[in-house]
Amino acid sequence: MIYFAYFNSLLEYGIAFWGNSTESVKVFKLQKRAIRLMTVSSVRTSCRPLFPMLGIMTLPSQYIFSPMRFLSRNLEFYTFNSTVDSYNTRNRILLHKPSSLLTIYQKDLYYESVGVFNKLPHNIAELISHNKSFLTKFKKYLLGKAFYSVDEYMNEHSGR
Repeated sequence: MIYFAYFNSLLEYGIAFWGNSTESVKVFKLQKRAIRLMTVSSVRTSCRPLFPMLGIMTLPSQYIFSPMRFLSRNLEFYTFNSTVDSYNTRNRILLHKPSSLLTIYQKDLYYESVGVFNKLPHNIAELISHNKSFLTKFKKYLLGKAFYSVDEYMNEHSGR
């Protein structure tokens, strides 16, 4: 309870904007230190199995979850491939990624949420119209995986 009251609340605040910055590595190390203290583990113990055991998302997982929360609340601003292309393909459920060469736009929450959504497992992506069940299932997925970086998540389903 203390972890969620103090530490997690600070992590969640504005994570969509600072969660993928270079400074977030330091915060993630502090999070792992807190997890080791909570479980009375040694400094050399891997935290990867400890996160799911405690029901705590890693900082990168929290950052990945943040744009999905934004997306599920603002679905009307997004375009699915099924509306752009009338063919019934396996990618119809994916979001249409707007083209942009500007790095500042590519780091925008909207653009980032499209990339994260398009890497979701299909069984979770299909629930996007059911906000609560979508977020619940996606959170459970992130808890089970305990991603240590955003790249690790993005490469998990690189075949798409």
